[in-house]
Amino acid sequence: MIGAAKAWAKRRWPALRLRTILFSVLLLTAALPGVSAIGLRLYENTLVRQTEAELMAQGAALASAAAALWPGAPAPPPAPAPVAAVDYRPEPTTVDLRTSPILPERPPAVRAAGPPDPAAVSLDARLWPIIRGTTRTTLASVVLLDRRGIVVRGPDVGGDLSALPEVRQALAGQPMTTLRRNGDYRSRYAFEWLSRASDLRLHHARPIVAGGQVVGVLLLSRSPRALFRGLYEDRGKIALGVVAIFGLLVVMSGLISRGVTRPVEGLSAAAREVAAGHGAIPETPPTAAVEIRQLYEDFRIMAEAIDRRSRYLRDFAAAVSHEFKTPLAGIQGAVELMEDHGDNMSPQDRRRFLHNIAAASERLSRLVSRLLDLARADMAKPGEHDVADLAEVLPRLADGLSDARFRVEAAPAAGPGRVAAPAATLEAVITALADNSRRAGASRLVVSVESSAEAVRLTLADDGEGVPAGDRERLFEPFFTSRRAEGGTGLGLPIARSLLAASHASIVLVDSPTGAAFRIVLPRAP
Repeated sequence: MIGAAKAWAKRRWPALRLRTILFSVLLLTAALPGVSAIGLRLYENTLVRQTEAELMAQGAALASAAAALWPGAPAPPPAPAPVAAVDYRPEPTTVDLRTSPILPERPPAVRAAGPPDPAAVSLDARLWPIIRGTTRTTLASVVLLDRRGIVVRGPDVGGDLSALPEVRQALAGQPMTTLRRNGDYRSRYAFEWLSRASDLRLHHARPIVAGGQVVGVLLLSRSPRALFRGLYEDRGKIALGVVAIFGLLVVMSGLISRGVTRPVEGLSAAAREVAAGHGAIPETPPTAAVEIRQLYEDFRIMAEAIDRRSRYLRDFAAAVSHEFKTPLAGIQGAVELMEDHGDNMSPQDRRRFLHNIAAASERLSRLVSRLLDLARADMAKPGEHDVADLAEVLPRLADGLSDARFRVEAAPAAGPGRVAAPAATLEAVITALADNSRRAGASRLVVSVESSAEAVRLTLADDGEGVPAGDRERLFEPFFTSRRAEGGTGLGLPIARSLLAASHASIVLVDSPTGAAFRIVLPRAP
């Protein structure tokens, strides 16, 4: 299912420019403070619940004081008795702006059937200083009701509020909080239209329990904490912050344009020019990001490698054409002579021309075979675990390549001789060098090994004719050979170099007092 969804998204994903993506990310980042205003609603609900918790705490304190001051209440014990842990029961908040019903404004009290309870009136005289001291700090409105819901202290003294749902539940012994509209609300700040609690008021009814009975109710009310008052008061700072954010967005857009988008566009144009064959490698922009600079360097390396490869292919094609032209011309000439004068030729001439055709054909066959070997060497990719042990490979090669007129001597390695190259590569390269030494008239080839922490160096030195100074620079060029008459194709050393390059190894001609000497540098096996 996830794969199907990804495939559907890939088919319908629009093609976006890099600058569009980056600008969208920056714009979204700049707009996050505005988007986070949605979270203010959650914060506002938290403030409402905090207001309810404050009303509950104030109501619980006043109800406990009222119970202690109730006429006829038993005197408190002289020393506090230990309280069981089960008696500590925190009272959770109940209101929620999303789910709690919002009731109309609290209606005025109706006419009561009789006067308030005298005990409640007596309590009011003793409790009022405490209520007044708390309301100065909390700013909550506190109304004291008797056991029948008649107002003892507060607006509408003597009126009946027992019909209110919160009062009914409190008279039944359970506290209750409701959300009601605030009739006195007047909008003062520009942002208050975003608030859901600006025109609300919390009403909390708390029963007063004395002697195990509900003897009265404390009805507390207060508006929730203002959410946008601070926003409105700091509107200048907020506006300055918005301007600063968008100014920073402009600066960041310019920085990204100079550091990313412009260099990428320039590199893309340069790639098209290089692909067309008439473009120059661009200079790395000094304002580009580090990764973009590295991309420019990689592009430069790639372009130079492509150029070298292209020149190599042109030169290689010219060399192949030249090498194939000679035997093909010989075959064509012999065939034309035999077609024109075949009837008048002596048997000896006919055999001579046929021999020339066969020799040229054999040379073409050798060239094709060696070209295939060179192509395989250029495409060789040894595995990660191809490791050869020189202590095993060199003695075996020395025995196999030695005969009565030519001897190969393998000196023991000075250290660990495990190299990160296939054994077949080493066998092919050393065999090719040994054949060259034998053809150069050498009678002895010495293979010495030197090890270091990073590489293993093989030095192959013979006692033959050596390499003339004029041929040293062209020795590894394809088709270059000084023994063409003997059937040499000039591809042995290029094949050896390509095989070694596939294993990150190298081969070079080094100076030697006698004969020719080659040095092969191989990476050590881990």
